[in-house]
Amino acid sequence: MSDKSTSVPGASIPGAPGPQAPDLAEPTEPREPLPPKPDQDGPETVSPTGVPSGAPKASNAQSGRYLTTAQGARLGDTDHSLKAGPRGPVLLQDHHLREKITHFDHERIPERVVHARGAAAHGVFVANGAAEGVTRAGFLAKGTETPVFVRFSTVLGSRGSADTVRDTRGFSTKFYTDEGNYDLVANNIPVFFIQDAIKFPDVIHAGKPHPDREIPQAQSAHDTFWDFVSLHTEAQHHTMWNMSDRGIPRSYRTMEGFGVHTFRLVNAAGETTLVKFHWKPRQGVHSLVWEEAQIINGMDPDFHRRDLADSIEAGAFPQWDLGIQVFPDTEDEMFEGIDLLDPTKLVPEELAPVQIIGTMTLNANVTNFFAETEQVAFHPGHLVPGIDVTNDPLLQGRLFSYIDTQLTRLGGPNFSQIPINRPHAPVNDMLRDGFHQDADHSGVAPYQPNSLDGGCPFMAGADMGAFIDVPTEVPAARKVRENPATFDDHYSQTRMFFRSLTPVEQDHVVQAYTFELGKCYEENIRLRQLQSLANIDERLAAEVATGLGLEAPAPDVVVEDAEPSPALSQLGGTWPVAGRLVGVVADDATDLAALNEVLAAVAAEGMVPLVIAPHGGKLGGEVVIQRTYLTARSTEFDAVVVAATGAPAPDAVDSLDAKAGNPEGHPSLDPRVTMLLAEAFRHAKAIGALGDGSSVLMAAGVPADAPGVVVGTPGEVTAGVSALLASHRVWERFPTMIP
Repeated sequence: MSDKSTSVPGASIPGAPGPQAPDLAEPTEPREPLPPKPDQDGPETVSPTGVPSGAPKASNAQSGRYLTTAQGARLGDTDHSLKAGPRGPVLLQDHHLREKITHFDHERIPERVVHARGAAAHGVFVANGAAEGVTRAGFLAKGTETPVFVRFSTVLGSRGSADTVRDTRGFSTKFYTDEGNYDLVANNIPVFFIQDAIKFPDVIHAGKPHPDREIPQAQSAHDTFWDFVSLHTEAQHHTMWNMSDRGIPRSYRTMEGFGVHTFRLVNAAGETTLVKFHWKPRQGVHSLVWEEAQIINGMDPDFHRRDLADSIEAGAFPQWDLGIQVFPDTEDEMFEGIDLLDPTKLVPEELAPVQIIGTMTLNANVTNFFAETEQVAFHPGHLVPGIDVTNDPLLQGRLFSYIDTQLTRLGGPNFSQIPINRPHAPVNDMLRDGFHQDADHSGVAPYQPNSLDGGCPFMAGADMGAFIDVPTEVPAARKVRENPATFDDHYSQTRMFFRSLTPVEQDHVVQAYTFELGKCYEENIRLRQLQSLANIDERLAAEVATGLGLEAPAPDVVVEDAEPSPALSQLGGTWPVAGRLVGVVADDATDLAALNEVLAAVAAEGMVPLVIAPHGGKLGGEVVIQRTYLTARSTEFDAVVVAATGAPAPDAVDSLDAKAGNPEGHPSLDPRVTMLLAEAFRHAKAIGALGDGSSVLMAAGVPADAPGVVVGTPGEVTAGVSALLASHRVWERFPTMIP
């Protein structure tokens, strides 16, 4: 680590690109490659057939002091092609040129059709034993520690899209168990747009950019998406979740995860239970506000992946509890009138509480994005003994699709041999050859039965840990392209979700629908979606219609009311503040003793303090500055503390930075400080000020007596801001539109 953290006692300020600070001059003395940063890790060193090699993880990386060809021959020059004289033509015999350019030309692989934009981390899952009665899965036995790799993602955008778009997020976890890899392929929303996988190409084609212009990127605010969901009303429930604050999470580490489908667990006695999986973030479920998300998309399109990596580097390891909702495995596969095979429905936690079965901690960043994050391959059919699938028609289609897509994306059927995908259990599959076969198989009889290889490999019985497909009854039926009648209700749970939200959250839903439908060109599409909103909630439809300048329709479907589910709201609780970012505005006139007291107190709470000053370098020769008025924006911080005069910096000139605005409006205050505080106040964030900092608040138009504003000594301000952050935002600062 460099000295970037020395000014903040107890705090580790993330962001250094390498394991040590570089020298000013270009290094010329040959040396071994630098190790990864302390926060980084890589795949375990197991063979292509799952056998631990015992080699250090660094053995997967390139090593040695000297540049070589791909075949290991040392090179003396990689800056000049081989030519016939200094000004002559390049010679075809230049093997290094051909190898280097050819490899570069083929560096890219096809991106995922969906979930292309992702970020990932390594971690560990520790089971608490609460699931032992319902499943014989070994990794869920009490005290068992299992390595995991988790990839978070957005659905619609390309690899280069922004992080904080309004979208569904993927939350996929690969458990490297000693019984084989288990993949829990989840989303941050518990329901899906469609009930049958045959509709998946349709919903994705509708959500993707229009095929003629390839715009808009990573957005649902366009005609084709709303054309589809307004016609295909089973999508209304998922759409409502997307229009809520769940569609713009604050970070991956404050995001819930849901397995969406109902799965079947099998215990040691062969008894079966139906369950739904839930990931519960220990820091609570928190979101951005819409303006904040829009600013971030321009200021820092990597906001979520940076937040994940920085929190791990700073030692504020993200944690989630894994829980299950448990249901009897009845013949009709229903629970309290809810069809458990319908992926557009959820089961309220008030009816089936979530039982915590273990905790996951992400404690290491990836060493190489392409090798790990980009090449990891998840599949809901990667199961272990004790966990099985159900007849959910969406899940059934996914069992085909996930394997099929890897054949093109990862270049063949041997993608499980890529280091990040390799099981940590022995693999003896008799699958042979194909692109990228890395194993050196022995034997002459890759078939069963055989005698030439001594009959090996042999079948395992249930008592030897074999995966046994649950022998479920399949009733006599006709082959039909139909859904069961229980799939027909598309509105009651959507209504339940909306009415379970607090007034603040409902306001945000109204704003989201109004914005999204306002971006549609065709009025008939807006009118059609308003009809669905009227069926969900007449007040919601009326508010959105007002914003669109249209007449709100009357409901045309009778929808039963359901009891609200308080668990569906994000608000009302208090949560740990570890890992939250606190921007501390300071300048050369700041009392360094008071500043250091604030920085130390913030760090002691497990939060990350970042000093914002008029210029770079250090304050008073000792306090390292992490952000300047030019590089800072309110959206990066969860709270802001003012310990400065806010006087204009030398670059507070319109021609130098548009953010500088017009200093003549408040000649005593830098316009970027004004903007920082105004945005933080408008976005309902906690704000603190030390002593004279209250005058800065006043000049910026922030009332010192407003809710969520703390003025006082360093100790009072830090304690107040920390207490406010436990609730994420100060929503009571503003009245709500919907009472």
